[in-house]
Amino acid sequence: MSAALQKLLTWLSPAFPVGAFAWSAGLETAIVDGRVQDRASAEDWISGSLHHGGLRNDAILLAHAHRHFANPAQLAELADLCLALTPSSERHAETLQTGRAFILASAAWPSTAPAALPEACPYPIAVGAIAASHAVDLTSTLLAYLTATIHGQVSVAVRLVPIGQTDGLSIMASLEPEIAQIAELCLAATLDDIGSVAYGADIAQMKHETLATRIFRS
Repeated sequence: MSAALQKLLTWLSPAFPVGAFAWSAGLETAIVDGRVQDRASAEDWISGSLHHGGLRNDAILLAHAHRHFANPAQLAELADLCLALTPSSERHAETLQTGRAFILASAAWPSTAPAALPEACPYPIAVGAIAASHAVDLTSTLLAYLTATIHGQVSVAVRLVPIGQTDGLSIMASLEPEIAQIAELCLAATLDDIGSVAYGADIAQMKHETLATRIFRS
C-alpha cells in the first residue's frame, strides 16, 4: 500500500513533468469574461466540471482503462472515445500532450506487466492503465487524479481572479467530499454513463483560442 501511495503522490504531483500547469481547461476564458470573479464563482465553476463536465467523463474513462490495462484493443477504443469527447482543439492537444509526457516520465518506474497503450494516448487513459500496471488500486487512483486536477483548477483561479491562497485552500477543502462522491460513482460507472452538460465550460475552451492575451494554453 505504501509503495502505491508513493507512486500516486509522485505521479500526480504538480512537480511531475507532464506540463498540466500550463492548461486552464477554459477557466482563463471564464475569468476574462467575468463569469468567475471571486471564491464563490470559482468554486461553482470547478464543481460544475467535476459533477457535470469533462472531468467526470475523464474519470470514468480512467476507471475503464485501469480495468483493461493489458488489452490493446480496449485501450485503443477508450482512447478514441476520450478524444472524440474533447470539445476544442486546445483540449485535444492538452490531453494528448500531457498523456504523452506522463507515459515518458512514468517509464522511470518499469513494470513487469506494462500497459498496452495506444500510440496516441489521452492523459486519463495513460494514468489509469499505468496505475493498474503497477497494481495501484483504482479507488486511490481516482481520488488522486480528481484531487490533482481540482487543485490545478484552483491554482488557475488563485493566480488569475485572483482569490488568494486562503480562498483557494477553502475551495480545496470544500470540494473534498464531492471528489470522494464522484470517485465512488466512477468506480461503478459504465461507458453509457458518460455525458456532459457543462456547455459553458466547453464553449470557454473553444473561445480561448481567440483571446488576445493568454497566460494558459487552454
